[in-house]
Amino acid sequence: MKKLLSLLPFIIIVLTVLQGCETKKNELTNLSILKEKVKEYYSGGEYDADLNRIISKAESEFSKINPKKNSLVVFDIDETALSNYQFELNYDFGFNDNIWDAWVKEKRAVAIKQVKKLYHMLISNGFKIVFVTGRNRSQYDDTKENLISEGYTKFDTLITRKMDELKTTALKYKSNERKLLVEKGYIIAGTVGDQFSDLKGKNHGIQVKLPNYQYIVK
Repeated sequence: MKKLLSLLPFIIIVLTVLQGCETKKNELTNLSILKEKVKEYYSGGEYDADLNRIISKAESEFSKINPKKNSLVVFDIDETALSNYQFELNYDFGFNDNIWDAWVKEKRAVAIKQVKKLYHMLISNGFKIVFVTGRNRSQYDDTKENLISEGYTKFDTLITRKMDELKTTALKYKSNERKLLVEKGYIIAGTVGDQFSDLKGKNHGIQVKLPNYQYIVK
């Protein structure tokens, strides 16, 4: 009994430490720390390394296909063909419709070089390109001009959301647009996007998922 009593302070200390560890284990990471980790990922070379690996694999997969005259690859735009990372930095990863509309009008999104390399490879190999974006119909002209100014000069069409589709989920909207493309006679050989909602659903072909740690669109 005396031995047990002599060990009691030690037992209490151990239990207190373990309880503290459990609390720390379940503690949420501060948002400012997470933002810095995201910035480090994009600026420190890891993002480019991931893109290089993903695009290299995609090029290999598409090179095995002998495209027909109506073979098509569907590209998303934001964080796929074009990067808006500077927008995210400008507003500390915040968002509202007004500042986003202003950004789109300024046409400041820049081409993601690895994706543009895949785009040119696909065109050279005889694939057709269609852009399907979550941007709305009022942003069509600015978006098209931004694409062309960044080197995406050849594509069959650019599809934007109709104003009555703004509350439709991205997954449903993009799946439906691919269905309509198939009904028009296209054969979808692949889809390229930064969101799983760009790729899931029917009629997707080869799925090329690009990294995006800035936001999620469902």
